Amino acid sequence: MKSNGASPSIALPLLALSAYFSLAASDPRITEAGLYCDNSTVVDGSIIPNYIAVLREIPKSVTDQHWGNYSLTSPPPAVYGLAQCHGDLIDNDCLLCYARSRNRLPACPNFGRLYLDGCFLRVDGYDFYNETVDPMHDVLNCSSNSAVPADQKERMAEFSDRVDQVLRNVLASAVLNKGFAVAGKDGAGGVAGVYALAQCWSTLDAGSCRVCLENATSKARSCTPREEARAMNAGCFLRYSTTKFYSVPVGRGSSTIRVTIAIALSATAATLLVLIGAYIGYKEYSKKKQVQSSLMRLPMTISKSGLYFKYETLEKATNFFNESRKLGQGGAGSVYKGILPNGKVVAIKRLVFNTRQWVDDFFNEVNLINRIQHKNLIRLLGCSIEGPESLLVYEYLPNRSLDLVLSVNNATRILTWEERLHIITGTAEGLAYLHGGCGMKIIHRDIKASNILLDENLMAKIADFGLARCIAPDQSHLSTGIAGTLFGSITSRII
Repeated sequence: MKSNGASPSIALPLLALSAYFSLAASDPRITEAGLYCDNSTVVDGSIIPNYIAVLREIPKSVTDQHWGNYSLTSPPPAVYGLAQCHGDLIDNDCLLCYARSRNRLPACPNFGRLYLDGCFLRVDGYDFYNETVDPMHDVLNCSSNSAVPADQKERMAEFSDRVDQVLRNVLASAVLNKGFAVAGKDGAGGVAGVYALAQCWSTLDAGSCRVCLENATSKARSCTPREEARAMNAGCFLRYSTTKFYSVPVGRGSSTIRVTIAIALSATAATLLVLIGAYIGYKEYSKKKQVQSSLMRLPMTISKSGLYFKYETLEKATNFFNESRKLGQGGAGSVYKGILPNGKVVAIKRLVFNTRQWVDDFFNEVNLINRIQHKNLIRLLGCSIEGPESLLVYEYLPNRSLDLVLSVNNATRILTWEERLHIITGTAEGLAYLHGGCGMKIIHRDIKASNILLDENLMAKIADFGLARCIAPDQSHLSTGIAGTLFGSITSRII
């Protein structure tokens, strides 16, 4: 496995976005320690149904016990999943950390493992639950900064001894304490100026946990005199640092303590919200509120619009997003040709939505297009937000986008001047309708050849309203930040 920065091919349900908008007084430790993708297997869309099902089941256990595993072997291909929070995280932080990991792991095109500083998530094609070490894929990360100047040999040796002691202490405690322990000022076996955390995955027995942590400890020692080290093995996670990075473990069996902590966290969170709001100003604070409001309105908007499609229906319509059905690729996602159960041919847009901007873009697509109808605007037939990514369903236009027609090298036909004028006129009529003919003023902000689609009669239809904005009737223009793409004008390309 190796880190992969490719675009997600297995994204997540809308619920995972909550990790981006939640504010907590505590620290869920969602800093990414390592993302390692399995590139040894061929990317195969057939894993998606089982992959989705596994990620849906795991949270049921994570909520109650801070870890969970689930597998599906039939129908093939098999998918196995495991998620676990470190033992010092409180319930809320554990859920936040897991939500972030579930949103991030699908950056891998197939299977992979993700280590955050507070939790772990792995999805693979075989039963890995009893794995302790994996020499091919286990990773050691040492920080770049040294805790002691290189010319002070005695201090370096003394620091290495302290690291060795705290690692031995935390290893022994973890094996005796169901696979988790911390060592430092607030943990057993503390050593001045050095802190450590050890965590085995709960699928391992005590013997296997010891094997994994002994291997991780041996690796981490080699990082001294560095300030910090993380050993990330198949069956465990070990970290030492000169900075305290963990929370004081709290017994999860005491409901009174948990309620007290929850109340304290809520009060602290409320105080922080006020302080943050005062610091960053009302305008920035209101932006975040608008995003949260959009998230809350999306399901309601869709249910009232009558545009709802089941994810499974659209998935089957595209033959599970088979590459042979792909019509195009854009910055917001891919478009596929789909055939619905009633035989109707449609275009299905598969959105990538792991950024905050997606919320506004998706809401505009559904809300604006559903409210306006014109012969030169693409018609929205439906959408789905229940699956691992959001889908938009449009009418299918056989001549696809204008940029493909204008690219002479790949064009199936060369446009005559009459046809070009017909396309220009249709595009202008669509824009005129948006700018006032529909009863409101809508500014598209991303007019370009790839967003002008052509039907069988070469009638132009404007598409992609993700960046569109409504303005007041008495306004003549819209001033915003840069939007769309640099080469957005179709006029120069047609002429």
